[in-house]
Amino acid sequence: MKHTSLAPGGFSQSEMHQLLKRGCMTVGLDSSDARLLRGHTNAVILLEREKVVVKIARRGSRVDDVTRTVAFVRWLLEAGFPTVPLHPVDQPVVVDQHAITFWEYLHQPSHPVAAIQLAKPLLALHTLPTPPVTLPAHDNISAIRRSIEAITCLPEESLIFLAKHADRLESDLQAVRFELPGGIIQGDPQHRNALHVGNGDAVLCDWDTVASGQPEWDLVTVEVHCRRFGYGESHHSAFAETYGWNVTNWSGFETLSAIRELRMITTNARKVHHSPGSLQEVARRVDGLRCQDRSLQWNIL
Repeated sequence: MKHTSLAPGGFSQSEMHQLLKRGCMTVGLDSSDARLLRGHTNAVILLEREKVVVKIARRGSRVDDVTRTVAFVRWLLEAGFPTVPLHPVDQPVVVDQHAITFWEYLHQPSHPVAAIQLAKPLLALHTLPTPPVTLPAHDNISAIRRSIEAITCLPEESLIFLAKHADRLESDLQAVRFELPGGIIQGDPQHRNALHVGNGDAVLCDWDTVASGQPEWDLVTVEVHCRRFGYGESHHSAFAETYGWNVTNWSGFETLSAIRELRMITTNARKVHHSPGSLQEVARRVDGLRCQDRSLQWNIL
């Protein structure tokens, strides 16, 4: 097996290999030509001959959460929603209390999905009826606080700064008045959480963060990714025009975008022990936050 990460999903290489082998054997798949695709959060692995992507939930993930995600995706597929199909096996497979899921492989060109391609799938998601699966309530502030408590790579002074910043944003959030109807949100819609399917269309994927909440959170996330990762304002403008509502013109935009950015910074800081090479970028983002530099370009982690 080809390895490209020291600790995909928080596992050692040998742990990941054994989990993969046992999980694949359970559903009758050959893992001998497996190739790691991504490993910063979950371990995402391609079985090239089988044309199946295997996702091993990151260490510490609750099996019940993965089971809920599978049930939600099955509901989406039954409704004809544009998402990556599950491989037709009983899942998740649980090996040593680690949940493993299996997905159909969609071959991808070298360029990422453009922001405009996210607009129609997100609008469709935001207008779906209530699902038969109970989704968690979206709560960025609580997620930020959990991450700050778990961060070990930053000095105490930086942790205090991040916690105080979270306090200010939580207070600001109390004054925000949402405009769009609440419903299902993806939680982390961005260029890398969608896949090309041909004809200029894209499907959403990676449903770990799906929740019940306000669509404004998803729309702010798209804007943050366009601005911070170098896609540019024109990419976001095209997205907003296709979606039919521009979140940057809304009174709550500054508060929500600041909260979203803080969550991205603290989440990556919490994961540094899984990916030590990301520490420099995390520290750079924290410095940018201190300087209130909203135009600072971030490097993808």
